[in-house]
Amino acid sequence: MAPTEPGTTPDLPGTPGASTTPGPVPTSNDVSATPGPASGTEAAGPSPAEAFDALYKHSAAALFRQTFLLTGRRNLSRESVARAFALAWERWPEVAVDRDPVGWVRAAAYEYATSPWHRLRRSHRRLDPPPAEPGPRALLDAMLALPPSYRRTLLLYDGVGLDLPETAAETEASTPAAAGRLMNARAAVAERLPELAEPSSPAEQSALLNERLGALALAQPSDSLPSPLTVRTDSERKARLWTRAAISFTVLIIGLTLFTLGTAPARYETPESPAQQVDGVPPRGGTQKLTPQDLKLQKRLHGGFVRGPARLVPEAG
Repeated sequence: MAPTEPGTTPDLPGTPGASTTPGPVPTSNDVSATPGPASGTEAAGPSPAEAFDALYKHSAAALFRQTFLLTGRRNLSRESVARAFALAWERWPEVAVDRDPVGWVRAAAYEYATSPWHRLRRSHRRLDPPPAEPGPRALLDAMLALPPSYRRTLLLYDGVGLDLPETAAETEASTPAAAGRLMNARAAVAERLPELAEPSSPAEQSALLNERLGALALAQPSDSLPSPLTVRTDSERKARLWTRAAISFTVLIIGLTLFTLGTAPARYETPESPAQQVDGVPPRGGTQKLTPQDLKLQKRLHGGFVRGPARLVPEAG
């Protein structure tokens, strides 16, 4: 398979647009010269919304079919593609200058589609009814039996037509690791489908897989995808909701902080512990505290006249 040029849509065989090489996807920073007056003025390029709509119409249907081969669920595939394009519109300044905008959206759609959290959703626990023909049904079962990383590597290399280094980069793996996943995935699929093991060379096997995957993908209708205007509107609405939620949370934190600063004491005061009786303390030594009777007797003795022998006075000799 020949590598896909940046800015083009790597469709599966048979997908509309796969037989011809589409031109570069217009981005928000492109400026195309148009025939104008003799003064040589240049018209500005397409607006961000027009560039996004062109990218969506160019690749959304193919991405939906590819994502179905990863999940076996049409609703999840539509949701994954719509979410990936909504994320692309949210980060359009980054996507518009990317060397491969289609690859950016494809990676986001694949990541969302293969997330293990979908197993917890009741609507995505069961697979869609399989194809009626035995051949496509067996191929889809063989694909879904693979681990997600093997399934994605096989689809990118043999289905989309990426080179091995590009496949490794998109799956966030090294080139040897991607090659190992590809060989193991081919062996597992060939074990379920013996006709895929008949070609002697890897190139012939890849071409046969490409043809079979393309035929299976084309059988999935993509007319239920939302319009690009709907995707952009939903993305902007969610962005506004998140912005309002973040502002409200920030205001709440600031209000609670100010309330705490206004009501908190200026200094810490140690609370007094309640009195408790302590047993086992030894008796107090030394002079005991006088009782009221002792104080009364002491006062009486100090105030009374002392009667006793006369006082001796020394006389000079």
